[in-house]
Amino acid sequence: MPSHALKRSTLLALCACVLVAQSMVAAINLLIPQLSSSSLHPSHTEILWTVDAYVIVFASLLIPAGALGDRHGRKGALLTGLALFAAGAATSALATGPALLIAGRGVSGAGAALITPATMSILIRLAGPERRAQAMASWTLAIGLGGMFGNLGGGLVGQFLTWRALFAAMVPLAALLALAVALTTPRTERAPANHPDPLGTLLLTAALVAVLFAVIEGPTYGWTSALILSALAAGALLAAAFTRHALRSRTPLFDPRVFKSPRLRAASLGMATGFFGLFALFFVNSQYLQDVKGYDPAVTGVAIVPLIVGMALVPKLAARWAAHPRPVIGAGLALIGLGLLGASTANAGTPYPAYACWLLVISVGTGLSMPALTMGVVTSLPAHQAGLGSGLGTSAREVGAALGVAVAGTVLASHPDLAHGMGPALRTVALLVLAATAMVVAGYRDNAESRTIASGQKRVLSRSGRS
Repeated sequence: MPSHALKRSTLLALCACVLVAQSMVAAINLLIPQLSSSSLHPSHTEILWTVDAYVIVFASLLIPAGALGDRHGRKGALLTGLALFAAGAATSALATGPALLIAGRGVSGAGAALITPATMSILIRLAGPERRAQAMASWTLAIGLGGMFGNLGGGLVGQFLTWRALFAAMVPLAALLALAVALTTPRTERAPANHPDPLGTLLLTAALVAVLFAVIEGPTYGWTSALILSALAAGALLAAAFTRHALRSRTPLFDPRVFKSPRLRAASLGMATGFFGLFALFFVNSQYLQDVKGYDPAVTGVAIVPLIVGMALVPKLAARWAAHPRPVIGAGLALIGLGLLGASTANAGTPYPAYACWLLVISVGTGLSMPALTMGVVTSLPAHQAGLGSGLGTSAREVGAALGVAVAGTVLASHPDLAHGMGPALRTVALLVLAATAMVVAGYRDNAESRTIASGQKRVLSRSGRS
């Protein structure tokens, strides 16, 4: 497909879709105090599930949703995702009890799982090789801005409106996005050779649900509790069962041997590492600004805006170095780790401009590394599996984000209050980011491995190549 097939209106519509889907991961966090005192009277556990249901369903369904879009049509998957997203938001807005609110969040998460891989895969198909790096830079920017606008929107709603207004606003917004997609986005060719794999989908989804549940709830129940250890064990057993099934099946959801590619492994680890640091910061940041600095929710949402600057300006610059991703990725992830180390020095007396400088360092690191990492995952798979590649990459991001919150939360819980725990939490996360960065750089090579995979020269990644 020619590169001019990607029009600016299409790019904007697709990026807006992924921005809105990502924003609902973060927006709910600033509404927890209002939800806790609402007429629904949710328990602490129900509040946790209101926050977590979206992330668990979203992350767990990304890989099968991406494969579904590849087979049955990416534009159709995107429009279906927007419809589910709106239906879930309407359910949450009208909820008469915590259970309905949680169910609505889960339905919206399923919609987001269809939206995210479909948008990337459409961009990959329309952009052409010469514009692909720029398109991925824009898509990655939308992911980052989603987190920022989620914080900002949640803060403003918490300050001036009710929690129901946040969900209600998503319904007409999703309708407008669906109209924009219908008018601006062409259909791309399907991949009919990708056969459905119901058993593989069930095993992989259940494995991800079990692992994500353990990671998210570990700080609450305790990492050595029977519930968390059982969930981790179940996740490992289900993942092993999926691997065994996929290696034996003639039409697997995806061949686990794709991870024999050093570039795919390194890029997936890099994406998880970046979001591990970023969401640990999000988790600590809102509490620091409100509980330590004394900012109200609206000001808290605005105070994280410096994170937008690097994400907005740097990806376009980084796209110029797309042919040499290793130094770009290494520098970007290292800046995230160093920025977190700097932010760990903040306390009640730290002037906001000094704290904002560290946010800016983290922002530049994210904007520098994420487009190249995204390209590394997508180009490690054949073009007809772009949706699956997007699902793998986004799953890595969401698992990394969940781990970042879990690690930061666990360290904070071991200290008497946030003021004493923030520094150790961010330092722990920063050191883990820097250690993982060394592993990513070691495993990431500036070679043509991904291109040989896509052209079929490395048949290890293709079932069809085996007799």
